[in-house]
Amino acid sequence: MSSESPDRSIDSTVPHSARIWNYLLGGKDNYPVDREAGDKVFQIFPGMVDMTRHSRHMLTRVVRYLAGEAGIRQFLDIGTGLPTMDNTHEVAQRVAPTSRIVYVDNDPLVLLHARALLNSRPEGATDYIEADVRDPDVIIAEAARTLDFSRPTALMLMGILGLVSDYDEARSIVDRLRAVLAPGSYVAVYDGTDTDPAYVEAIRNYNAASGAVAYTPRSPEQIAGYLDGLELVEPGVVTVTRWRPEPSPWGEAPEVACAGGVGRKP
Repeated sequence: MSSESPDRSIDSTVPHSARIWNYLLGGKDNYPVDREAGDKVFQIFPGMVDMTRHSRHMLTRVVRYLAGEAGIRQFLDIGTGLPTMDNTHEVAQRVAPTSRIVYVDNDPLVLLHARALLNSRPEGATDYIEADVRDPDVIIAEAARTLDFSRPTALMLMGILGLVSDYDEARSIVDRLRAVLAPGSYVAVYDGTDTDPAYVEAIRNYNAASGAVAYTPRSPEQIAGYLDGLELVEPGVVTVTRWRPEPSPWGEAPEVACAGGVGRKP
């Protein structure tokens, strides 16, 4: 882990997406302002908790696939969020103990909890970078301390690109990150979609009232656009509950306004 201190203090008066997500997942690493923002979304859109849980469950399945069937041993996880159960390194190293994982997030609170994210098996490695997804060149340079980009790597962009309001900018960020990946690498992505009017209204209210970085739900076609030119892994870009589904801890999975997929760089 970098020895540099975060250059921003934690502001507990403004909600942050990582802490709101932690609250919706049932975690304790959040502040009253985060809980208030999460509750407002939930009041308009009760399905938000289902979306949070099942998108996280997709991440677990994706990492297990990548470390297992796809044989990937390097992961760049951008927009990590606060540590919870089945973090990327835990899932990957259960399958392949030599896996190397770099986490990236821009919330100083995540940095304070990064020790849990750096609890690597001795055969593998983990690192943490405090950086914003809008700074792909910084991420690439810092990640190269731990990852060898001449070898296949999994780029994880799970629930983060909706925080980039301009779609063309989001696409350019993905393209820059994809450019450094070796052939045989994978890109995994999911984000909230504009397919449920109640969810769209809840996010509109959240953006207007919370003071946090705005989130932009996108169409499934726009989310699929992040994987243009890649070989899509079956079943393609689908709602998170339909991506290689398996029994979840919460029973039968409902349809949720969140879609994603995985693509392989030829």
